[in-house]
Amino acid sequence: MLQTEFPFTLPLGYVDSEGNLHREGVMRLATAFDEIAPLKDPRVHNNPAYLLIILLARVITRLGRLEQINPKIVEGFFAADLAYLQALYRRLNDHGGNRVHTQCPYCEKAFDVELGEPGESGATP
Repeated sequence: MLQTEFPFTLPLGYVDSEGNLHREGVMRLATAFDEIAPLKDPRVHNNPAYLLIILLARVITRLGRLEQINPKIVEGFFAADLAYLQALYRRLNDHGGNRVHTQCPYCEKAFDVELGEPGESGATP
């Protein structure tokens, strides 16, 4: 079965208006509509970088105890968290998952690595 949702932990976390920290979340794979729909948004026309904000608001299905993720919440992410989520989005949607195929530089054996949190490894030979 195709995995379409992937858990993540933000490096710093989102602090809501009440001071609550939200770090654990879930991102789903993007659909074609997720990538096309934001192009009609006037905020993207005024600032093409805003496309990332809208994309993330569409594909993050959960963040801590927040019931809904919208562009205003994504605007409040710290830069380190935004960069982390952008890299995760690219990895998931370019490869269809959080697994990357690689090769050992010494023995040249090919294997897959399940990418996780910084500092973790999940090599699967």
